[in-house]
Amino acid sequence: MNYNLFDHRMRNAVLIFILALFVSCSMKNDVSSVLPLDNGWQIQSSQQVTERGEKLTSSEGEMAGWHNATVPSTVLGTLVKNGVYPDIFMGENFEEVDKEQFQGSWWYRKVFEVKNKNASTYHLEFDGIIYRANIWLNGKRIASADTLAGPFRQFAFNISKLVKKSGENILAVEVFPPAAGDFTVGFVDWNPESPDRGMGIWREVRLCSSGDVSLKAPFVQTHIDTATLKYAELQISTEVENNSSTDASGYLEAQIGDIKIRKEVNLLPNEKKLIRFSPEEFSSLKIDNPRIWWTHDLGKPELYDLKLAFYTDKQISDRTETQFGIRDIQEYSYNKYGREHKGYKLNGKKILIKGGGWVDQLFLMPDSLKLERQLEYVKHMNLNTIRPEGFWGNNQDLYDICDREGILIMTGWSCQWEWSNYCGKSPEECSDIYGCIQTEEEIELIAESWKDMIKWLRNHPSIFMWMTGSDMLPLPELEHKYLAILEQEDPTRPMVTSAAMKKSTISGWSGMKMEGPYEYVPPVYWYTDTVYGGAYGFNTETGPGAQVPPIQSIYNMIPSESLWPINDVWEYHCGRNEFQTLERYNRAMNARFGEPANLEEYCKKAQLLNYESIRPMFEAFTVNRNHATGIIQWMLNSSWPKLIWQLYGFDLLPNGAFYGTKKALEPLQVIYDYGKNNIVVSNSSFTNYSGLTVSVKVLNLDMEELLAVNVPLEIQEDQYVQVHEIPDVIAGLDSTYFLDLRIFGSNQETLAINQYLLTKTKHEFNWDETYFAHTPTKKHQNLQEINKLPKVKLDYQLNSVADQDKTQFEIIVENPTENIALSTEIMMLDKETGNFIAPVFLDDNYFSLLPGEKRNIKGYCYTSDIKGGQPSVKITGINLIE
Repeated sequence: MNYNLFDHRMRNAVLIFILALFVSCSMKNDVSSVLPLDNGWQIQSSQQVTERGEKLTSSEGEMAGWHNATVPSTVLGTLVKNGVYPDIFMGENFEEVDKEQFQGSWWYRKVFEVKNKNASTYHLEFDGIIYRANIWLNGKRIASADTLAGPFRQFAFNISKLVKKSGENILAVEVFPPAAGDFTVGFVDWNPESPDRGMGIWREVRLCSSGDVSLKAPFVQTHIDTATLKYAELQISTEVENNSSTDASGYLEAQIGDIKIRKEVNLLPNEKKLIRFSPEEFSSLKIDNPRIWWTHDLGKPELYDLKLAFYTDKQISDRTETQFGIRDIQEYSYNKYGREHKGYKLNGKKILIKGGGWVDQLFLMPDSLKLERQLEYVKHMNLNTIRPEGFWGNNQDLYDICDREGILIMTGWSCQWEWSNYCGKSPEECSDIYGCIQTEEEIELIAESWKDMIKWLRNHPSIFMWMTGSDMLPLPELEHKYLAILEQEDPTRPMVTSAAMKKSTISGWSGMKMEGPYEYVPPVYWYTDTVYGGAYGFNTETGPGAQVPPIQSIYNMIPSESLWPINDVWEYHCGRNEFQTLERYNRAMNARFGEPANLEEYCKKAQLLNYESIRPMFEAFTVNRNHATGIIQWMLNSSWPKLIWQLYGFDLLPNGAFYGTKKALEPLQVIYDYGKNNIVVSNSSFTNYSGLTVSVKVLNLDMEELLAVNVPLEIQEDQYVQVHEIPDVIAGLDSTYFLDLRIFGSNQETLAINQYLLTKTKHEFNWDETYFAHTPTKKHQNLQEINKLPKVKLDYQLNSVADQDKTQFEIIVENPTENIALSTEIMMLDKETGNFIAPVFLDDNYFSLLPGEKRNIKGYCYTSDIKGGQPSVKITGINLIE
């Protein structure tokens, strides 16, 4: 035997044993833990419960008639989940909900056991309740509805003397609905209001255990040398609290990767301190060659982990951790068309904000998987931003995913509180300038809510601005409070006082604009308007109006007896007030493409209208990005099944606007400028291209080629170049014609395709009658020649293969005829059930095929969404034979 080797092995074994013993002891002495209180709740109306809080939390018993619930949840959401209201979104079933049951309070009740029995301090934390609540634990009331109010307030209660370390603890929360005038979560004019107005524990609840000293609100501020991006400094802070009646001492340790620093801390009884680690004190917080957080379209969204722990002589008293990104956000101002506008720089680089308005589900119930898929859609469409107006999420999942995926967030308050009819106040109680937050008590509530939200979310690099209002401004005294809170809690981001072009007496112009439109406007609008919503400035919410989904979604929201013709059941699935109609959308469709004879024709023409309406909006902002800094499509998603303001439906099925957006925002794209009648190539990537050829073809609908031009091109990163001007007069051009644009690489590979259905007839606006919703039309363009197109039958082949959790597929589509195949729709179906598959991620859709043209469309879906494991495909279009 080799004794030296034996001795070496023995020493290693001893070291491993000592290390294991040390780790074991360390783990025993780590008294920090978090117990999520998410499952095992029950709810019931106070009208059905005779006991009050003291008795409800004094003993365990059979809760007959109570509904099982999870948290986060709302009352109506829980009832729907329990089958009380089946098929609630079909037709007008939503109106069948008994509204009277939500006039009083509801009880949430849960029994739990403490898992960490070695701790000395226990905090019960509530991230959000709508709207007021009494809270009882083990027979004692620990919070009163007199002080616990507001959906965005967060509360932590020290229950160390009340909690039972052995046996069952009974928690009961009596939740009260929002009253008229309360500043609650709302859906404004986007869809029907939920009858319970969101009443419930709509955010997470947890039990946090620690030793005498606890940690809260960690924060990392980053500063970058934006000139080189080769150097950064970090500052770390956290709140440290002594929960005991005696002095406490120890040290706070911070760790980021290989960086590990510590600081001694001494605390008086019940004292709370803010402890900071600065780069001046700790040189290791000065970082060379940092990993930078970028949006997905510009680079990699790099993230770091911060771990904090407070050590006493005997134990880890508490620990916490958070992710953060090293990045820099700056705003800049510029003048255009006589007004001051704002733009944004990410890490010193000017960026074009390309996004959509985000809305939470109508019942405010979290769905983490659906959330993941929707943000995957955002990237797939080449968007880089979402705007969740007034919806800050049930938890931090939205922000975590955006951090990881490189998607910017502009978050803040909603116009729900700015208009008397939505807030529930009289017009006399609200201001035309400052909205409905008026009294000292209201100002204090909203300022504290603002502070809670800032501290809750400030570590997320995806958030690039805080918005204090939407349509209006905050009162000056409230704005002062907002600014003071940001100076103390988060000086790293700009604050925007309004999503509209408003001037604050404190901070000046907001630099945003919000002049519409919200209803149909033709493609040329975005290029020619210089007063309202056109392609200049930062347009915080706008769009070409309704986006009716494909027919498969219609079947799932409109009862069979109401499918055709369009009627009030359809309009129930539109917006509210001004927007509870498809009138303008249908008028545009009928004038441009001809009035549909049936539901199938209507839905096909709807996708063409959706596609050609939204694509030029994003394209116009792209090719004018020297003076257009941001565009937010109103909206991205839906809170329930509906027909307006959506790039994909509540069922996650994309519509034509989804693919029009994706096409417009491809990093390298050739674009038709409707205003100047010329061709522009845009390169928004970091890649320089040489040896390109731009192909421009103009054809009549019978496919007679009237113009064919090839333009050689070199284009640098983040550059756009005009490459060709189409003649005003082309001999033999019909009233309706087709424009085919392509970019070929040096090896003749196709790098981009863009196609336009155009007409020589001009759209005539009634500019003098413009108002917030839209600019009225005197005369629509006429493209009704498409109804005379010969019918075409395409050849196609589907190849698919399951690859881990995804099913990859390729659809080879070929047009063997001498005619155009217009607006070809690919619908992926479950072969076993015949139902559509969603979400689905296709490279392209709603494209046209020239005679003899073949396209290979690639894509994927999630295998779990295919019941039988095999997809099939259905191809339709304006003039296709199925």
